[in-house]
Amino acid sequence: MENVRIAPVVGPEIESGFIRIEGDTIVEVGRGRPAAPPEGGDHERIDGSGCLATPGLVNTHHHLYQWASQGLAQDATLFEWLVSLYQVWAAMDAEVVHGAATAGLGWLALSGCTTSSDHHYVFPKGRGDLFGAEVEAARAVGIRFHPARGSMDRGQSQGGLPPDVVVEKLDEILDATQEAIDTYHDPSFSSKLRVAVAPCSPFSVSAELMTEAASLARAANVRLHTHLAETLDEDEHCMEQFGMRPVDYMEKLGWLGSDVWFAHAVHLSDGDIEKFARTGTGSAHCPSSNGRLGAGIARVSEMLARGANVGLGVDGNASSELTTMAGEMRQALLFQRARYGPTALTARQALETATLGGARNLGRQDELGSLERGKLADIALWRVDGAFGSAVTDPVCQLVFGTRQPPLARLLVGGETVVEDDELRTVPQDAAGRAGADAHRRLLRLASEQGFSAAKEVHA
Repeated sequence: MENVRIAPVVGPEIESGFIRIEGDTIVEVGRGRPAAPPEGGDHERIDGSGCLATPGLVNTHHHLYQWASQGLAQDATLFEWLVSLYQVWAAMDAEVVHGAATAGLGWLALSGCTTSSDHHYVFPKGRGDLFGAEVEAARAVGIRFHPARGSMDRGQSQGGLPPDVVVEKLDEILDATQEAIDTYHDPSFSSKLRVAVAPCSPFSVSAELMTEAASLARAANVRLHTHLAETLDEDEHCMEQFGMRPVDYMEKLGWLGSDVWFAHAVHLSDGDIEKFARTGTGSAHCPSSNGRLGAGIARVSEMLARGANVGLGVDGNASSELTTMAGEMRQALLFQRARYGPTALTARQALETATLGGARNLGRQDELGSLERGKLADIALWRVDGAFGSAVTDPVCQLVFGTRQPPLARLLVGGETVVEDDELRTVPQDAAGRAGADAHRRLLRLASEQGFSAAKEVHA
């Protein structure tokens, strides 16, 4: 890749330079033109004229199955939204999950994302291999995948939020989680598939599951993830049920540490932020979802200033319809400036949260998140010379500030092309989109057969 503007995230930006890749790894990043490749062999030169190269974006919180339930409960709070949609999700099967994941991951790739986590925590009985279905979709789309085996064991009969029909028993959860790790987790440097352990949330999971899940994850040397401090309702629930606020409850259960990242973390106290920074606990900021559900604005600027790591997450598309990873950089920047003023978050800080911050959340900062020698060749090549966009002379500003992302000239995952000229190259793009639409129709039909009226809930 040559003749390209480079925003490496770590180190100075390069006005015109090159990135040399061997196999799946970056072997050189430099200014000017690269040396001629050796004679023989299969070498491809990518002309990056008019383009900006950034690390591939890293999505650190998602619910891919929710692609199939977009547009419902449009005016609800988080708890109202969940109570409504649990009834729909209880009807999902492996076919729904595969179609939703194919569309959702394709959509992420088209927005510059090369690595995505996914938090799947609803496992209705007798509905097929839901976890395996999303793994299969990720392999086809071709981006790196960090599925988190989620779970819920605390239904309404035990003081939790979800209906009992969508919760599992503790032993079943632990066995299934261990099986997912044994079957799919690849700890290698170039891994495209790593599994995390992810009980859903303090209001849907028992203390025993949280502690047992942490022990299981640490014995297997995999990471821990859950939702935390998303809404004030959650604060109230934790105070009523446990006599303490969410972060204090997590600390009591052994859930703070450098192997943990939380989704949302909107309602943190000064002491909570200090605990995150001191323990190396990460968070996934999901501004569009937090805004859509009226949850609030996370204290991202303060967290970064105090040394706590923050990555970005799209969250499930049922609470952030058609949201893109590139778009979340802009949302994060604008939310912080709306709360703290115009210097709260810069375009380059937003880019870092979407790349290196996300890599740190996933424990892959040595492999991903910046364009450096020795890191994996996960690269987004943005065309910033368009007739309209070229009026913005700072390409990082164009990428982050614009409501419409620059076209993707190329998206590389380990040096392999996933997107070229704004078109998926690994799976047929139109077919991926249709798979998502089919999954939506199938899910609502299955839910209707179980007595749920989707039409009634659209504007709940």
